[in-house]
Amino acid sequence: MATKTKTKVNVRPLHDKLLVERDEAETVTSAGIYLPESSTEKPQFATVLAVGDGTLNETTGERTPLDIKVGDRVILSKWGGTELKLDGEEYLIINASDVLAIVD
Repeated sequence: MATKTKTKVNVRPLHDKLLVERDEAETVTSAGIYLPESSTEKPQFATVLAVGDGTLNETTGERTPLDIKVGDRVILSKWGGTELKLDGEEYLIINASDVLAIVD
């Protein structure tokens, strides 16, 4: 699973939102068969590029910071998020609840 090195993205997610970049889709099977783009699924692994300031506790008015930080590699739910294209690159804005796990 290849990941690209990125320059800084000037997008600041709000509240419990994250800006992530999905890993590139696998185009070759383990047996060496090349897959056409139309048959590849969207990867569920992504790298976190920006993190919002957390959820708001409506009782106290305080922010609860997120457990996820910039640079974390995460596993996403399959259908979550909003796709975004900036400067020719594709990103995804997701809720923190769409993250299933952090990959160590």
